[in-house]
Amino acid sequence: MEKLTQKEEEVMQALWSLKNAFVKEIVPELQGANHYNTVSTIVRKLEEKAYVAHEAFGKTHRYFPIVEKEAYRNKFVTHAMTSYFNDSYKNMVSFFAKDEKISATELREILEMIESKEK
Repeated sequence: MEKLTQKEEEVMQALWSLKNAFVKEIVPELQGANHYNTVSTIVRKLEEKAYVAHEAFGKTHRYFPIVEKEAYRNKFVTHAMTSYFNDSYKNMVSFFAKDEKISATELREILEMIESKEK
């Protein structure tokens, strides 16, 4: 499974949310001005990369994801942790804590989740 570009990820986020959609239904889900033909090209590239498939309805296609969001997220997070945090969840969490992207309350909640799994 290869890493997607930012635009490809944005289209995948829309498809994961919509479950299945025609290109004309994907376009309004995306940030900024996106031309129909550009989105259509991105969707076809995603199909070539085996992230989406389609059902044909005459000359038009309805696309649906074949890679689950969780599978992509797991691969991306694992890659990020390996590449940027030396394979350490502690380093990753402390990074977010230092940048104040995670609160003490959220850290306590995470600790409670870990402790409840140990019982």
